[in-house]
Amino acid sequence: HGFAERTPFVPSIDPDYQFRKELLSDLLAWHMLGGIEGLYLTGPTGSGKSTLITQVAARLNIPVQRVTAHSRLETPELIGHYALVDGSMSFTDGPLTTAMREGHWFLLDEIDLLDPATAAGLNGIVEGSPLVIPEKNGEMIPPAAGFRFIATGNTAGSGDQTGLYQGTMRQNLAFLDRFWMVEVGYPEPEQEKLILAKVAPGIPEGVKDGMIAYATEVRKLFMAGQLEVTLSTRTLVRWAKMSEFFRPLANQGKNPLYHALERALTFRAEPETRSSLAEIAQRIFG
Repeated sequence: HGFAERTPFVPSIDPDYQFRKELLSDLLAWHMLGGIEGLYLTGPTGSGKSTLITQVAARLNIPVQRVTAHSRLETPELIGHYALVDGSMSFTDGPLTTAMREGHWFLLDEIDLLDPATAAGLNGIVEGSPLVIPEKNGEMIPPAAGFRFIATGNTAGSGDQTGLYQGTMRQNLAFLDRFWMVEVGYPEPEQEKLILAKVAPGIPEGVKDGMIAYATEVRKLFMAGQLEVTLSTRTLVRWAKMSEFFRPLANQGKNPLYHALERALTFRAEPETRSSLAEIAQRIFG
């Protein structure tokens, strides 16, 4: 169900990416069944929702049109608009139109930040109806073979109960009813250990275990609303790579692990959170 050759919109392959079996089988089942409904990936920030999509697409050579939603995102940004080209006005397709014309995957990140009225305007598209462009005399674009509509969100679209995500809107139920829902949590410790072994082979086992324990603890506190930052797999990888890089600092009496942690995560946090983050590190690493 993929393509033989790579085209410019195909995401690049991350050789260190570790697929999670159960998520991959969900995604492939949806894809093989023709993706006639949208796919909605929900889960905490940094749990790898978009990366799962882009890495599957990268390996199947599927082009992806990707847009990050925000509260002021309006339909013309997705569909297209008239622009001055070589002295005359011509219509430039937006990412959704391109995906439908060319049979690409359309990935709408942070869909829960979208104004529900804008989301409702996409109802038909998610179900496979043609796109109508009023600005082009009502031109109709039926979805080309291969077109899929995929959304990611930090809440399951029913608004944020935890207060962790600013600006998430309650999406309308008729809209959500058109999606397959897949929940993407943080990876299991064993999976993250495999990732760290690939990206930072020089870090001792015990330290890797400590880093993963640290990540687990920070995530728990984030999910409980006690910290405003979380430690995604992406941040964990950054921390590991930096720890290896800063290893020579040990000769100057500095701790490379703490030095890297500040630059990978701590400096993003509020002052009182920084001291909590330092305390957790102290408890785990001594």
